[in-house]
Amino acid sequence: MCGIVGQINFQKTIERTAFITMRDTLAHRGPDDAGAVFFENDSIALAHRRLSFLDLSEAGRQPMCNADGTVWITLNGEIYNYIELRNELLKLNYRFKTATDTEVIIHGYEAWGTEIISRLKGMFAFGLLDLKTNQLLLARDTFGIKPLYYYENNGQFIFASELKAILKCSAVKREIDFTSFADYFIYRYVPSPKSIWKNISKLPPAHFLIFDYKKNTTELTEYRHLKFDSKKINEQDLVSEVGKMLEQSVSIHARSDVPIGSFLSGGYDSSAIVYYLTKLGYKPETFSIGFKDWQNSEHHFAELVANHLKVPHNVTLATNETLDLLDIMPDVYDEPIADISILPTWLVSHSAVQKVKAVMSGEGADELFGGYTWQKEFYNLNKAVPALKKITNKVLGKSSVDSVAFYSNAMAMGKFDGNELKQMLHPDFHSSIPKDSDWFYRKNFNSNLSLVKSLQQLDIKCFMGELVLTKIDRATMANSLEARVPFLDYDLFEKLLQVKENIYFKPETTKFILHENIAGHLPASILERKKQGFVGPDEFYMSIERYKNILDHAALIRDGIVREEYYVRLLNDKDHWRLWKLAVMENWYKRWTT
Repeated sequence: MCGIVGQINFQKTIERTAFITMRDTLAHRGPDDAGAVFFENDSIALAHRRLSFLDLSEAGRQPMCNADGTVWITLNGEIYNYIELRNELLKLNYRFKTATDTEVIIHGYEAWGTEIISRLKGMFAFGLLDLKTNQLLLARDTFGIKPLYYYENNGQFIFASELKAILKCSAVKREIDFTSFADYFIYRYVPSPKSIWKNISKLPPAHFLIFDYKKNTTELTEYRHLKFDSKKINEQDLVSEVGKMLEQSVSIHARSDVPIGSFLSGGYDSSAIVYYLTKLGYKPETFSIGFKDWQNSEHHFAELVANHLKVPHNVTLATNETLDLLDIMPDVYDEPIADISILPTWLVSHSAVQKVKAVMSGEGADELFGGYTWQKEFYNLNKAVPALKKITNKVLGKSSVDSVAFYSNAMAMGKFDGNELKQMLHPDFHSSIPKDSDWFYRKNFNSNLSLVKSLQQLDIKCFMGELVLTKIDRATMANSLEARVPFLDYDLFEKLLQVKENIYFKPETTKFILHENIAGHLPASILERKKQGFVGPDEFYMSIERYKNILDHAALIRDGIVREEYYVRLLNDKDHWRLWKLAVMENWYKRWTT
């Protein structure tokens, strides 16, 4: 995996040393190599930090160009169908100098224009410069696996994999967008296309952007939409088809010139990946995180799976001192993010990189197969009581209020709505509080979908696309480790989401289709295991003393943003989850604004 950065400024010459410094803030994303190119009398620059997996030679260096030097690209990602696309392009008489997936995008762009983006299977964010059309093309993968930020202000355009590279430019002012500040407390993240900073945006998943640097115009396009339907299909045929597609996805995700390991939690998702890897003939190094003296610690279950599948296994045990890692999270994530698994995810990544450069991970399986507890609760709520069902169906048909409210409560982990934010924030900031605190959920809710699919849509667009994938990308890349996510195959999602939901969603059997594919191949205790998120024991997050150490002399309170009496109330109430969100924000605020 890699780090990418680019800058366009026709008002002032780009200072090369400063630009290289911007690039090298992303050295953790690509410690193997670095490159930079400059154009138009140093008015345009592209740069790259490389973590090598395919074509480890000098030929794979980026930024990379076409034969006549008119098209250049800097790519962060892995294109898993690059061999198939390469064969198509060879038939169109394109010639290749390298064995990389990067060159496939260049020639694909020459052959098909922006259509190449929807042809790509994989995880990616890239900047492509077309010197013939005077345009910069930015693109991000369908699900948002790889990040991409851009700054546009005062005739200057900058893009990068992470905010820290953009902030390194002296022309970029650090001005907090307090509407984003408020959103963070509601959602646990800052939703796309916003960022925590004014004038810096996230390119949303499944979008590309074209910046015409001569006309100074920007055009944003969503290139792919999730397709839903209610087709009937034989249950066992679906199980068989999905099994074959999963095996194929794991196979192409294993393409690499270096060994690939796997995270292993002992849950369905990671266990299925390791099973398919062994079926394909691999014996991957596996990695899990555990908590000492906690009976639900997932490393016990992971060891069962590893022993059953006869693969090497590595365990890292977290302690209460692991919470001290909160101090480095602002540098890992750049933006405040309050998912409670940010610490164990960083820790297991730190362990894995000691042995491998890449791991497979199970993100996307719950969204794909309907495996979250709130999906089941929502389904049962609407099906169990006829009177309630009638009321809710009426709501679903005409309004998203009740459904969105349900989802908002399920996601909150310390609910913040408009009233709560007014109690927390100094009145000077009340104008930044959204009138509708669930605006992002409402934006992505589709009332025309069936019960489970309406929540799957929200999970894909909101929970996974904004929180889960941000967490896994930053935690792994901060350790120079690549995470590959074979469940996030668009064809797989298209297959399931177009099938009638009662064929693949069975409340009595968690992730029914996946269960049927791995039954008989994993220990019974794993198949019978109750779903558990990637978390630690509650007491791991409930140290009031630790929160006091962070917040007693908080810069947020000192600077008149958060009311001290509100913080005192949280302490007195032992309101752990709201204190957690506040502590994460305080650490971020101290790191990036003081």
